[in-house]
Amino acid sequence: MATPQQQQLTGEALANPPVPMAHQTSMAVSSKLQANHVNFYYGAFQALKDITMGIRTNKVTAFIGPSGCGKSTFLRTFNRMNETIRNTHVEGELLLDGENLLEMDVTGVRRRVGMVFQKSNPFPKTIFDNVAYGLRVNGMTKRSYVQEMVEKSLQRAALWTEVKDKLNKPASALSGGQQQRLCIARALAIEPEVLLLDEPCSALDPIATLKIEELLFQIKDITTIVIVTHNMQQAARVADQTGFFFMGSLIEFDDTKVIFQNPTKKETEDYVTGRFG
Repeated sequence: MATPQQQQLTGEALANPPVPMAHQTSMAVSSKLQANHVNFYYGAFQALKDITMGIRTNKVTAFIGPSGCGKSTFLRTFNRMNETIRNTHVEGELLLDGENLLEMDVTGVRRRVGMVFQKSNPFPKTIFDNVAYGLRVNGMTKRSYVQEMVEKSLQRAALWTEVKDKLNKPASALSGGQQQRLCIARALAIEPEVLLLDEPCSALDPIATLKIEELLFQIKDITTIVIVTHNMQQAARVADQTGFFFMGSLIEFDDTKVIFQNPTKKETEDYVTGRFG
């Protein structure tokens, strides 16, 4: 049994997990997104505690951890979705290509950093109009260009062959997995530099999940991907790097193989081996 002093040290480690210096240096140089000492509050409740992390360009980065650990909250800071929630605030630095995204025009941030949510949310429009929506909102209305980008986006989302003959049908007629890929196509249409995915496969069957995972491998050449997942096997399959969150802290962040095969933190090992979570 741990002594009171050991328990205190463990609590301090959870509250202030160290970030390896080598990672801080290399990530600052090569990161698409960089978080430096980020804290986030819902009112008086601190949901994120001193998060520092660099997310590499054209890679897949996964966030894992038990429910309520802060991983989705952290994901949403990168396109400032948390600002839609009253009585919240963020501290620290969030960089996109070295620029402070907290100081940018929020519309510009969301143009560069797209997001797909846990529950597919196609608009009550046709398949074509769903994908074209972001283009039109951003002033890209030339018919030939919109048609070209809709087709390209549906191809990138591995959906074109399934819907090319029914683009004028309601998006609601698609299956759950198709609707989620449609939402990914909609996000890709404006060619974001970063794509955030908040548990995109949680409501899907294994076949639809496999299609989404295959899609991630195909599109990471054109966009940087960050995914929140409760499925550790999924993180192990698709991610280049993985961060383990617990109680609002980033406990460990490293190459995915290291996180799952040779983690340095006992809390990480306990989680990935199923001892808790």
